[in-house]
Amino acid sequence: MVDQNDTVLRARTSFTAVLLSFRLWWRHSVIKTVDQAAVIENRREEAVISARYMFMLAMSAGIAVLGLLLSSPAVVIGAMLLSPLMGPIIGLGFALATGDFAWLRKSLRALAVGTLLAVFFTALIVAISPLQTVTSEIAARTRPNLFDLFIALFSAMAGAYAMIRGREGTVVGVAIATALMPPLAVVGFGLATLNWPVFSGALLLYVTNLITIAITAMVMARLYGFRNNLSENQTRLQDTVVGLAFAALVVPLGLSLVNIARESNAQRLANSAILDSFPNKARISQIDIDFDAEPIAVAATVLTPEITAGAEDVARRSLARIMQAPVALTLDQFEVGTSDSAAEQAQLSAARAREQEASDREVRDLVGRLSVIAGVLESEVLIDRESRRAQVSAKPLPGADLATYAALEKRIAISVPRWQITLLPPGGPLPDVTVADANLPEGKEGPPGRAITTVGQRSVDLIAWSAIRIKAPVRISGGPADVAVVRQALAAKQVPLIVEEKRRDTGTVAASWATPDTIAAESGTP
Repeated sequence: MVDQNDTVLRARTSFTAVLLSFRLWWRHSVIKTVDQAAVIENRREEAVISARYMFMLAMSAGIAVLGLLLSSPAVVIGAMLLSPLMGPIIGLGFALATGDFAWLRKSLRALAVGTLLAVFFTALIVAISPLQTVTSEIAARTRPNLFDLFIALFSAMAGAYAMIRGREGTVVGVAIATALMPPLAVVGFGLATLNWPVFSGALLLYVTNLITIAITAMVMARLYGFRNNLSENQTRLQDTVVGLAFAALVVPLGLSLVNIARESNAQRLANSAILDSFPNKARISQIDIDFDAEPIAVAATVLTPEITAGAEDVARRSLARIMQAPVALTLDQFEVGTSDSAAEQAQLSAARAREQEASDREVRDLVGRLSVIAGVLESEVLIDRESRRAQVSAKPLPGADLATYAALEKRIAISVPRWQITLLPPGGPLPDVTVADANLPEGKEGPPGRAITTVGQRSVDLIAWSAIRIKAPVRISGGPADVAVVRQALAAKQVPLIVEEKRRDTGTVAASWATPDTIAAESGTP
């Protein structure tokens, strides 16, 4: 017994020594390498309300809600990258760790103002938008569960580490993972459409990310030695509040995860119950269950070698017994051959039919949007399904110039990346091209001493876009050196030109439309 006690005592002493050595190493080799003053100063700068903060927040919210309405993950990711909400949330955690209540108030104020701005701005966009349906991107952010909390936890750990160690480029990835702005945009959508399940589910997801990131940042800051100015009693109270906040999140999210797992198990049992009502060779092609309906709505498609009378009643009773609730079953039977290949072919045909239906919906949506933007009837929109091309000639819109039509075409093209969109603008005035003095690099061809400005290059791009769409030549006029450099830029874009040279270079090259007859006369062709 004495030997056993000695062994336990030596093990405890050894563990204590190892723990003490680790604490000393952490204090001298890790904490002392952190420039705490610089980290705190940087965090303070990102936790205040500024013009940049408000502008970037509004732009991020606008992009996010449009991406959600169009069900475009690429656009939603773009909104995540722009969102500045990470700054005040991380600042909130650091303020808690250091006991700086002035910083805490500034972070909370910036967070509250930013949250309200994002929600009401997105709600306004949804209210004036013709698209107000719940897309898959919106639905994905209405049922948070425990996994969402862990995603926010790990992301916050990475974000806090990156900020403390001066590797803030990582925060871009963290912003994507935690997705702070899209849930807020969904909250705005729920507010505008008065959809309480969408509003509450998205708000819970946002609050989950917010609290988890702030608390994790506080813990990480303490681990890296950021001093706490609170008393011991205040620190204990703070820790208690943090623990209660985490528990308040874990409970509803855990229940949500359990509910999702229960529904998945119920769907698996529903498959078995329906198949038990048919011969062995039967297969389920598709099944949809709406657990929120009263009674529970189940719609299933079964591929069977023979039509089975009464199968729907038998399956309904089995489903009601499994789910312990009334069930409304819609069962479609399709007779197929007994071989596996026949059933697979039937499934393939059903899948193709669903794909064709989805394609038809996409085309109808695209035609409708192009007709609204162009101000024409839907019958005037040209669609080539095989090549996935769409073309429409726009009517003149009040106050719209060529840049407006180019922006509209680009916006539609981004929303349907698999399609080639061509918007033919009405003829309008072409912009002038500005040219300035510039020293060309050695070996570069072109007129020396003159170059197109940044604004002028945008004009060149717009002129080329318009000329290609309208298929009309362009006349440019200006001084010899100015015209030469603009002519070279437009010729590279294969724009047919008529050139008029003036005596002096003024820094501006005027552009206008020229008729094909003028080109033929000046080029000497009949």
